[in-house]
Amino acid sequence: MSEESLTDEDLREIWPVLSADERLAGFHSLSRAEVHDFFLGLSASDQAQVLREMPSAERRPWIRLLEPDDAADVCQKASPAEREELIALLDEHARREVNALLAYAEDAAGGLMSPRFVRLRPDMTVDAAIRYLRRQAQAQRRVETLYYAYVLDGEQRVRGVVSFRDLFASPGDRLLSEVMHEQVITVPEDMDQEAVAEVIARHDLNAVPVVDSEGRMKGIVTVDDIVDVVRQEATEDIQKLGGMEALDTPYLQTGILAMIRKRAGWLSALFLGEMLTASAMSYYEEEIARAVVLALFVPLIISSGGNSGSQATTLIIRAMALGEVGLRDWWRIVRRELSAGLALGAILASIGLVRILVWQALFHTYGAHSARIAAAVSLSLVGVVTWGTISGSMLPFIIRRLGFDPASASAPFVATLVDVSGLVIYFNVAQVVLRGTLL
Repeated sequence: MSEESLTDEDLREIWPVLSADERLAGFHSLSRAEVHDFFLGLSASDQAQVLREMPSAERRPWIRLLEPDDAADVCQKASPAEREELIALLDEHARREVNALLAYAEDAAGGLMSPRFVRLRPDMTVDAAIRYLRRQAQAQRRVETLYYAYVLDGEQRVRGVVSFRDLFASPGDRLLSEVMHEQVITVPEDMDQEAVAEVIARHDLNAVPVVDSEGRMKGIVTVDDIVDVVRQEATEDIQKLGGMEALDTPYLQTGILAMIRKRAGWLSALFLGEMLTASAMSYYEEEIARAVVLALFVPLIISSGGNSGSQATTLIIRAMALGEVGLRDWWRIVRRELSAGLALGAILASIGLVRILVWQALFHTYGAHSARIAAAVSLSLVGVVTWGTISGSMLPFIIRRLGFDPASASAPFVATLVDVSGLVIYFNVAQVVLRGTLL
């Protein structure tokens, strides 16, 4: 495809696989009508890369195209030297706003917010407020959104909020103090972005005010900012659940060495954990030598326990992320997962029992004591699946209680933990059931 025929949709589709030079060339090939929207639609890291590849003389109009919160996000992705250069390209008012935003942590409410919002006074009339809002709507880049207008006192504390519907439905001579909603949901400036997302989702808001420790309004976090947060947090949790560190950049933009570093640590830890499985096997070496048939069912037993534990872990981590369960609910979870584990174990035990008896009837695979072997495997499956389910459901609670991210309780980690304990359960059950026959 030639650069002359490249559209913004074409470029967006191939963007992830392009090199930095190819991205800049494709960016410059777009028409003026397309290139602004394309740039605004890029992620902060991609915007920073495009600006980095541009000649210095070309950067000013592009960084000034961004809202203060978006410009701050781009500066966060740049090196310290590049950050200073980009900030210097902004006008004085925007520079102050961006520097104020950069003082906050990137994943805090203050780092997400836009300082451009509609401020009204409680002593304004409805007609005066509407005229003011009309001027704000006509003035480009003055406010982030007109979803709500916030009524502030002289010390910039939030006294109420009004919507367009409130204003148009009220008599023009009424004061805002008489029509505003005084119960305003706010978030502190240091609140974690995931908690901000929960507040917006719980109260079905389009925007939420951010206040400092003295209650003064500093900005707003809008729902479009939260969409990016939710996607980022979900991506991190999924990657951690897979048994690795979360990537800092998109997959195709992550260098191979960085990818190896992110994956090698957890993979090595899991490998060391699986070595305990070999130790457990060697401990029961005598039993295996006397009843070799027991070794045939080891993969079946440990995989069933690991799978049930992984299921439980995934369910609980997601429920925690959605705020459906908290630390206080651990005992309710134990009771639910105990019942679920016993039921699931019984289902798998029934399948295992039928499989062994059918194979014995057809092929005489397991010898004269096949019924006892089937009983040992079935009872072990009930125990291992139940244990895996309870362990998998409780591990996120333990990790959260220790102050870490529950998503660190990855499915491979749970499976490794249950593998070792599953072997212990299996061989101890086999010793009891097969005593006096094979053992």
